[in-house]
Amino acid sequence: MLLVSTSAAFADIQAPPQSNQGPTRKLGRGIGNMLYGSTEIFESMSDVNYTDGNSAAFSYGLVRGLGRTLSRIGYGAFETVTFPFPTNHGTYKPPYNNNIQWLNSGYSEFPPEVGFETKYDYARQYSSQSW
Repeated sequence: MLLVSTSAAFADIQAPPQSNQGPTRKLGRGIGNMLYGSTEIFESMSDVNYTDGNSAAFSYGLVRGLGRTLSRIGYGAFETVTFPFPTNHGTYKPPYNNNIQWLNSGYSEFPPEVGFETKYDYARQYSSQSW
C-alpha cells in the first residue's frame, strides 16, 4: 500500500516531454529570429572560410548567409504572428526542417551567437583538433 501511494505522488512531478515548447517560447523564437537572423551572414561566411577559404567565404558564404537570413526573418515573422496557435502538427515546435539538403546544414532553433562565448551548445561548435 505504501509503495503504490508513493509512486502516485511522484507521477505529478514529472513534466511532459513538450512542456518547454509553448506559445511564449514560440513568440520569443520568432522575435529572436527577426532581430538576430542577420548573424547567419557572419556564421555562414565563417563556416565557408574554414572549409573552403577566403574567396569562397566572400562569395558563396555571403550568398548562403543572405539566404539563411531571409529564411530566418520569414520564419520569425510567421512564428510571431501565429504564436498563440500550435501550427506545426499540433505543436509549438519550430516549423523549419533541420535537414535542408540545399543549404548543407539545418537551422538551429535560435539564431547563432556571434562574438561572445556562451554556455549553450547550440551557438558554437569546436573542432576536435588541438592547435
